[in-house]
Amino acid sequence: MMALKIPGALYEQLRQHGEAAYPHECCGVLVGEFDDAGGKIVKGAVRCGNTRTDSPANRYRISPSELVRIQRDALLAGHAIVGFYHSHPDHPADWSGTDLSEAHWTGCSYVITSVENGRAVLTNSFFLRGQEEDKRFDVEAIELIAQNQVPCKAELHKKGGVLACGE
Repeated sequence: MMALKIPGALYEQLRQHGEAAYPHECCGVLVGEFDDAGGKIVKGAVRCGNTRTDSPANRYRISPSELVRIQRDALLAGHAIVGFYHSHPDHPADWSGTDLSEAHWTGCSYVITSVENGRAVLTNSFFLRGQEEDKRFDVEAIELIAQNQVPCKAELHKKGGVLACGE
């Protein structure tokens, strides 16, 4: 099984983001590298604003301009977008039909944290595979790694909410 490898400190920060956004969904982007085994190594997590105004307690949207900026900054640092994260306030850490229909980055991880009564309780990752007409999520292991296990090609910045690989 492929795994999403993420430093423990970044893992905790994305869970804390879910707690801070409660009772709304938080959202963000994971940047890093794809490894030779088909897994992903997260080197930074970018907090994004949930631009969903119709139902922010159970839906999220990252603005296209913010996503373009994050992708550009990641590429300049020698990285790629390897996944996305969001929270499910008072709901399980499992994907919903909306999560699947609004997921379009095949090969990326989609990390979901269940936040119950303001506390992060469970975090799961799902790998998006297939083409648009037959896409599906598969369960993906999360492997917590030490910060010193994350080789940096280039230093990521804190600019724009990017949590950097050397911090």
